[in-house]
This record gives sequence, C-alpha cells and structure tokens, in this order.
Amino acid sequence: MTELVRIAWGITGSGDKIRDVIETMTRVQEDIGARVDVFVSKAGRQVLHWYKLWNLLNESFTKVKTEVDANTPFIAGPLQVGEYDALVVAPLTANSASKIAYGIADTLITNAVAQALKGNTRVILFPVDQHPGETETMSPEGMLVKIRTRRVDLENSERLRKMEGVRVVGSVTELAEQIKALMMTS
Repeated sequence: MTELVRIAWGITGSGDKIRDVIETMTRVQEDIGARVDVFVSKAGRQVLHWYKLWNLLNESFTKVKTEVDANTPFIAGPLQVGEYDALVVAPLTANSASKIAYGIADTLITNAVAQALKGNTRVILFPVDQHPGETETMSPEGMLVKIRTRRVDLENSERLRKMEGVRVVGSVTELAEQIKALMMTS
C-alpha cells in the first residue's frame, strides 16, 4: 500500500451491532491505518445518543458529519470523483437497505450509495436484517433482546448482493476482512 486508504463510513439508525461496528471502525483507522470520515443519518444520530456512543464516535474520529438532507453534508461529489477508496455503510437498517435495493436515493446515506456506484467507488454494506429467524441483540441498557427478520428484509438483502459494485457482508468480522482486502488492493 503506497498511500492512505480513504473510507467514507455511513451509519444508519440501527442499534444492532453498533458497538461492534464502532470498534471495527476504530481498528480500521488505528490498527490498519485508513482515514475514516463518518457520515451519520438523522436516525443514526438518535440511536448513537440512545446507546450513549455519540461522544465516543466524535472523540475517535476527526470528521463526523450528521445528515441535514439528502445532499448535506456534501458527500456525493467526493464519492463520484474518487476522493474515497470506498463507501462503507454499517450498520445498514432495513429501511435504508430497501431504498438502496430499489434505487431510491432520498437520504444522505442512500444518495451516497447511489453516487458512489455512479462514480465506480467501491461500496461495502452490512445490512443488519439478512439472516433468517430470530437474532439476539443488546438494548442500550445491556439487556438481551430477540428480534425476528422479516422475509421482505431478507429479499432486499439478496437484491443488494446482486447489485453491481456492491459487496454485502454478513458479519462484523467479514466487514473487517473486506476492508483489509480493500487496503491490500489500493
């Protein structure tokens, strides 16, 4: 690797795996040596506050921007012209996954994915609703909660897997592996 890998990292409003995702983001930046700029949806900001992770995120990353509208903060242009090596969206809610799967780009994160793909910037997505059956997750208070994945969410995750230029990962571990692989090829 000859230069610093630049990653735009989108966070949507899912609490599932959010702590693990932030730990992975930190490792990517500190241990692997990537520059990570963070872009948070409106719902993502609410969830980060609810899980008491907002301050940690801002202390860990130099650039953390929150959605104002679908094009503010302006990330579409930099993604189109190659200022970033990849756009990672983790965690990705079922709502944002369905919008991306059907080409709807009306939020900061869904627009960022659309524009990254138009500009041939790599896109790595970690939809939280992609495994059938019940999943165990942690509430903000640390209680174990069981949630069920809906069939429509599974179908949308499959649509994402079939999209050109999109890599869907099934776990936080696979997410870290994909970013490491990206860094080896950049």
